[in-house]
Amino acid sequence: MFKMNALVPELIVSDLAKSLAFYCQVAGFSIEYERPEDKFAYLSFGQSQIMLEEDWHSDSPWRVGPLERPFGRGMNLSIVCPDAHALANALQAAGHALRRPVEEHWYRNDDQLVGQRNFLVQDPDGYLLRFAEELGIKHCED
Repeated sequence: MFKMNALVPELIVSDLAKSLAFYCQVAGFSIEYERPEDKFAYLSFGQSQIMLEEDWHSDSPWRVGPLERPFGRGMNLSIVCPDAHALANALQAAGHALRRPVEEHWYRNDDQLVGQRNFLVQDPDGYLLRFAEELGIKHCED
């Protein structure tokens, strides 16, 4: 059963159909529900969720300033994925260039290291997405 997360980013997009093709047909997101009359879709990917709304009228209360590409400057969305290499390959095969290739990183969290295999890609409007495969936790070496 679908349950909405406590925090769900909503992205204003220039072309909902193009964004849905990227997120659903290539990246593997699922549509939880849509409101075509509002040019809106609610998507999920594992435990991650986002909302997409097409920027179809300039007086939208959701628009806080002019939209200029790339959208979402200064923000990236980190999304857990089961297989970073497979997803990166699927995105590249569909013509989406990676902004940063798949790399393994270990991030310190107090006395532990949290491992991720991650990469960066931009969606059709330029939103920066970091897909991250979890590699586990290990203790820091002294």
